[in-house]
Amino acid sequence: MPEKTGSAYEVFSPWAEADPVPWRGINPRLTDLAGKKIGLLRNSKRAAEPSLKIVADRLKKRYPTISFSWFANIKPNETVIAQGMKDEFEAWLKGVDAVIASYGD
Repeated sequence: MPEKTGSAYEVFSPWAEADPVPWRGINPRLTDLAGKKIGLLRNSKRAAEPSLKIVADRLKKRYPTISFSWFANIKPNETVIAQGMKDEFEAWLKGVDAVIASYGD
């Protein structure tokens, strides 16, 4: 039978040091969606488009003057913008006020 040694265990937190700078978005959050053009970004996975359609329908009911612009990353199973689409993507971004992305799995 093992002897009791009186050992103690030190427990470490899995969390790293916190960054003192609070998180913030790339752009300020919109205060209202009325009259705004919302970009709908999807990948090629099967649930991405239907889920965005539901979001768009619900937003349209709440904000009748909202409009949408779609962008599809058509490279299968990619969650980043496909190579060769950067210029097209950046041009699309300039034409929208905000983006909602869906990477449907």
